[in-house]
Amino acid sequence: MKLSQRALNLIPSEPRRIYDEAKKYTHVIDLTLGDPDLPPPSNVQEAACKAIREGRTRYSANAGLPQLREKIAADAAKEYNMTFDPSSEIIVTVGAMESAYLSLWSLLNEGDEAIIPAPFWINYGEVVKSLGAKPVFVETRPEDSFIVRPEEIEKKISSCTRLLILNSPANPTGAVIPGKVLDQIADIACKYDLTVVSDEIYSHLAFDGQKPESILTRPGMRERTVVVNGFSKRFAMTGWRVGWALAPERLVRAMTQMTENIVACAPLPSQYAAIEALSDRTDESYIRREFEKRRNCVLEELETIPEIRSMGIPATFYAFLDVSRTGMSGKEFALELLKSKQVALIHGSAYGGDAYKDFIRIAFTMQCGELRKAFARIREFLAERKAK
Repeated sequence: MKLSQRALNLIPSEPRRIYDEAKKYTHVIDLTLGDPDLPPPSNVQEAACKAIREGRTRYSANAGLPQLREKIAADAAKEYNMTFDPSSEIIVTVGAMESAYLSLWSLLNEGDEAIIPAPFWINYGEVVKSLGAKPVFVETRPEDSFIVRPEEIEKKISSCTRLLILNSPANPTGAVIPGKVLDQIADIACKYDLTVVSDEIYSHLAFDGQKPESILTRPGMRERTVVVNGFSKRFAMTGWRVGWALAPERLVRAMTQMTENIVACAPLPSQYAAIEALSDRTDESYIRREFEKRRNCVLEELETIPEIRSMGIPATFYAFLDVSRTGMSGKEFALELLKSKQVALIHGSAYGGDAYKDFIRIAFTMQCGELRKAFARIREFLAERKAK
């Protein structure tokens, strides 16, 4: 059997590799994947069970249940103060990952370029490459709290540039792009006729009273923006696989045709649960409060480890941390810590190459007690290295 060149060109995910390696150890504390341990709201759980009991387990329309698209439109109206036609400008997908894939598949031709600020969610680069297009990375800096500089984006634009991918709040850094920066990026997108894929999956996990803004709301951006979002993070529904995209009608039509050919539709019981999630009966605020509490635990623990520095954790459930003072690269730190103390985390270079070799990413998706145990092991690890 001969594999396609597309398949051979894909690079295995380093976070998944470390995640799999961690499973070989007993009593491992796993800080690798962004998979919350919290349950979805109880009414959402019950809605899924009710759908199953009533036999609502078949196919839906390729673009998702009309009732769910109506709920998403109503939610978007509150979020963005904009009206979206649920029948033509919204698609329900198998998680936000499918929305991202369908967007890129529908927009990129072979040889096109897509600009991606780094550090970046790994899948974006791989999907762009799999489509025969070229990912062009714009490095962000720790001193800027990993917020992309608009002028750096403009420098990377060529005659082949077709789109820009934004992820705010961002994985892996937690960075939130301020409104003034979004204004400048929107001006650039309009100037060069770029489409923006705006991944806003963490928009409801911002801390300290902060509300992230969207480039969608800037002048001239409605017709050139795809908003990728979903239920995984906001409602702790990662395994339920329901996402959505807001986009112009022509793009949604193309995405719907493609979803017919790869997955047919999102799981029907999950779609009914998603309808309930967006009802007035749902209070998901405990999810953000819990992650803010865990963020605070992480910051408290870091105060006891001067060798590890944080650039701040304004959103998401990730901390992107500088370990250069340990004398190790992020990769050395991650691999030796796993082997020595059975704490699993990801090295920063996995998210953007050598520019982030001094960093690690932890996902604080477990309770504070376990997080404090992990940091106790990290302190032991560093103390033992000093003693050698």
